[in-house]
Amino acid sequence: MSSADQTMARPKVPTAVWISWIALALMTTSSVASLRAAPTMAVYGLASVFLYVVPAIVFLLPTSLVSAELASGWKGGIYKWVATGISKPMGFLAVWCQFAMTIFYYPTLLGFVASTLAYVFNPELASNGVWTALVIVVFYWAGVYVSSRGTKGVAGLASGGLIIGTLIPGALLVFLGVMFLGQGNESAAPMTAANFLPEWAGLASLVLIVNNFLSYSGMEMNAVHVSSLKDPAKEYPKSMFLAMGLVLLIFILPALAISWIVPAEELSLTAGVMQAFDAVLASFSLQGLTPILGIMLVAASLGGMLTWLAGPSKGLLLISREEGYLPPFLQKLNKNGIQQNLLVVQGLVTTVIALGYALIPDVSSAYWIFSVITTQVYLIMYLLMFVAAVRLRRNDPDHPRGYRAPMLIGLCGVGFAASLAALLVGFVPPSQFGNGDPIVYFLIVGGGALGLGLLVPFLFYKFRKPSWKLPEQGAQTEVPES
Repeated sequence: MSSADQTMARPKVPTAVWISWIALALMTTSSVASLRAAPTMAVYGLASVFLYVVPAIVFLLPTSLVSAELASGWKGGIYKWVATGISKPMGFLAVWCQFAMTIFYYPTLLGFVASTLAYVFNPELASNGVWTALVIVVFYWAGVYVSSRGTKGVAGLASGGLIIGTLIPGALLVFLGVMFLGQGNESAAPMTAANFLPEWAGLASLVLIVNNFLSYSGMEMNAVHVSSLKDPAKEYPKSMFLAMGLVLLIFILPALAISWIVPAEELSLTAGVMQAFDAVLASFSLQGLTPILGIMLVAASLGGMLTWLAGPSKGLLLISREEGYLPPFLQKLNKNGIQQNLLVVQGLVTTVIALGYALIPDVSSAYWIFSVITTQVYLIMYLLMFVAAVRLRRNDPDHPRGYRAPMLIGLCGVGFAASLAALLVGFVPPSQFGNGDPIVYFLIVGGGALGLGLLVPFLFYKFRKPSWKLPEQGAQTEVPES
């Protein structure tokens, strides 16, 4: 065989696909940043800056760097990291919490959609629990239907959400807010140096900071791209610091703009963004834009929901098929290779949760309670991740890693302490809802977070059977039929 023939016969080595650290920073920003949390922090006025920066330092930074090391050394996501570092049962608990948090996350997200959509039709509906519950049920089940058909192109809608539903409305809100103050209007919240730190009125006065931990969550999913950087050791930290700066700007500036326009006592945690838009656009005689901006925010939120709807459940499904953690009924795939039964069961639970909006008189209270439960469940996963990272560094220091986090033990210590503190603080009723019974609040949050996050996976693990393992069938049925 000639050298030319040998060259032609030799299999081609696939060309490595690299991404720049700036591109990774933008990807991270798009998956983390959102305007949805702005009303929650706007009630603190200038102190919202402090309340955003602190969790960024003690949670966002450790989570980003630690997950980067884990992703560059062990493929398979959170289950593989925790299962290798601690044990398989703990790995199942971690991937379950990643899935279970979405059960409360979707009602929270769609609660925001409902209040935003109300400004397109009738702003008074924003505080109507029945309207909110109806929107949650209708849009969630529509999302399940779309996802179960294996519809493609959804990711494109979600990726455009950063521009359509975050950057453009956020920039407009800040710009008009500055114009509002420039016209001589007085800020609804004082903007003096004395207001930079939140007022201390007991532990309850700082409870809202817990919501910011959820705002920064999800960094462990972006860490899988660390191997696509040409020089991970140098480029990944730069990417994360740039992303952190962009995320902080997107979180802080709109929150401040809202605090300039809407008094804290009038602020709805779900409808605050549209309240601010409506108020400032009215001052410029531009209220006709309010419904358009509302549709932009709704479109971005729904795009993100569709992208995330099947993601965490897919990860749980694959692990359950390999290890037999879920009964066959929940592992069944439809003709499109989608875990439809798992999505339907999740939808039934979501529907029950949605009724909470109709039964709890104050929609803001329901929104906050569900936000806290979401955060609590997700924090359990982060606690396991930090422990696994320390054990892997100590027990297997020579394992190949594309990136090594500096001072990993210290980062894990700070991240673990911050996550644990947030977990404990979440059981304390915030000062904004001081009229309610704290025992009832504790039971609701504790029952939702600990029951869903710990009890349910324990029961699945305890009653699992060897016949629940379906790895070969999973490999065959995951391929969509032509």
